[in-house]
Amino acid sequence: MASYPANVLLSRRRCLDSLGCLGAGLALGVAGCGPSETRHQGPVYRDQPDATGRPVCRWAVHPLHNPRKLFERYQPLIEWLNLKVPEVRWVLEASRDYPEYERKYRARAFEFILPNPWQTLDAIKFGYHVIAMAGDPKQFKGILIVRRDSQFKSPLDLKGRTISYPAPTALAACMMPQLWLRSQGLNVMRETRSMFVGSHESTLMNVYLGNSSAGGTWPPPWKVFQNEHPKEAAELMLAWETPSLVNTSVMVRDDVSPAVRDATRRALLSLADAPEGAAMLVGLDMDRFHPAQDSTYEVVRDYVARFEREIRPVEAL
Repeated sequence: MASYPANVLLSRRRCLDSLGCLGAGLALGVAGCGPSETRHQGPVYRDQPDATGRPVCRWAVHPLHNPRKLFERYQPLIEWLNLKVPEVRWVLEASRDYPEYERKYRARAFEFILPNPWQTLDAIKFGYHVIAMAGDPKQFKGILIVRRDSQFKSPLDLKGRTISYPAPTALAACMMPQLWLRSQGLNVMRETRSMFVGSHESTLMNVYLGNSSAGGTWPPPWKVFQNEHPKEAAELMLAWETPSLVNTSVMVRDDVSPAVRDATRRALLSLADAPEGAAMLVGLDMDRFHPAQDSTYEVVRDYVARFEREIRPVEAL
């Protein structure tokens, strides 16, 4: 385990309660839709059909929002998959924070996952493979939010300040802003204090409450925050943004049947062309699901290597 300087703070702060974040993930469904291979460490999830006789497939999204809001946004997609891929029963699972989500997919607890690009590389090591990309890659970028009354003119004005992030492994919301700030001449590990608060909403609320001078997030959660917390958002503004990378992936565990895997890929790639698809995609803050495979994310490997050279090791604190 790498050592980190004392200025790296771990906090969940009172703003989690003020946002109504749930204390635990919403686990909807308990069984897998295929036998796990014994060569992998951790729990083994076997084919356990529901009352209708269909095996259950769990779809798990990285913590874009708190579990309640994530469920509200993704449940229509789950219901649509139940119609388009009826061989299995689809259920949605949300995790409380990034470390919990990463622990679960490393234990192969889910059949389908929607991880961020760094988690995509990590999940490949545990037997998951990419079948699609969720959204336009141009939208996957980090942004830094500050209070409107902060009067910051330059990233260098953050020297000596606290910056809140969802998690150390949040690629767009933490790693990309940290690397961008370093490119602007700010040594984030020595000249700022990093506060990891568990979610994007909590990151933004910490800025609003004055617990941090800036917050790292990315466009979809910032848009949701503006819509759902207009009073608080009115006192914040987007100060800086990073270049884009690639967007989040959709991955399938390697023991899911090829028939279910391929049917799911077809359903996702055709969603934008379905009559009901446009509304669902608006709710998911994406244009469409794009074709992708494991090799699509090799660019992230190079990016992370640069990040580790210039900033810190990529691992949860």
